Amino acid sequence: MDILFWSCLAGGILYALITVIFGDIISEALDGALDFLSGDALPWLQPMTLVSAITIFGGAGLMLQRYTGLGAAAVIILAVLIAIVLGIAIYFLYVKPMENSESSTGYSIQELGGKMGEVLVPIPSSGYGEVIVNVGAAGVTGQIAASFDGQEIPTGSKVVVVDVKEGTLLVSKIDL
Repeated sequence: MDILFWSCLAGGILYALITVIFGDIISEALDGALDFLSGDALPWLQPMTLVSAITIFGGAGLMLQRYTGLGAAAVIILAVLIAIVLGIAIYFLYVKPMENSESSTGYSIQELGGKMGEVLVPIPSSGYGEVIVNVGAAGVTGQIAASFDGQEIPTGSKVVVVDVKEGTLLVSKIDL
C-alpha cells in the first residue's frame, strides 16, 4: 500500500515541478502534440484537476494509513473520497475562475460589424477616412473606413459599422 500512495504523491509532485520548470520548453518542443490532453471536450477533466486528485489520493492514503487504525480497504475508499472532494474543490475554486478570468485583446476585423465608433479622419462620400472603434473590454482600434450610404461624414461624428469588406469598415453616421 505504501508503494501505491508514495507513487501517487511523488508522481504528482514531480509532475508539478516539471510543468512549472519545463512546461513551456516541453510545449514548444512538442509543438502542440499534446494539445489533446487539454480536456476541451470535458472541461472538468483538466490535467491540473486530475493530477491534483491523484496527488491528494497519495497524501491522504499515507496519512490515513499512518495515523488511523483503519484497514486497507477503508483507507483506500476514504483516500479516494478525499481526492474526489478536493479535486472538485480545486476545479471550482481555482481552475474554473482562472478560465473565466482569461481575457484577450485579440479580435478579428469581421467582429467589428455592429460596433459603434467615432470618426477621426473625415470620410468623403466616395473615399476613405479613419474611425476609432471600441474592441474588447478596454481596447480601441483605428481602422480605415468608407461611407456605407455614400454621404460625407465629418470628424467627431458617431458612426456604426454596417459591414466589413476587403479590410475596410463600411460605416453609417448615427445621431444620438
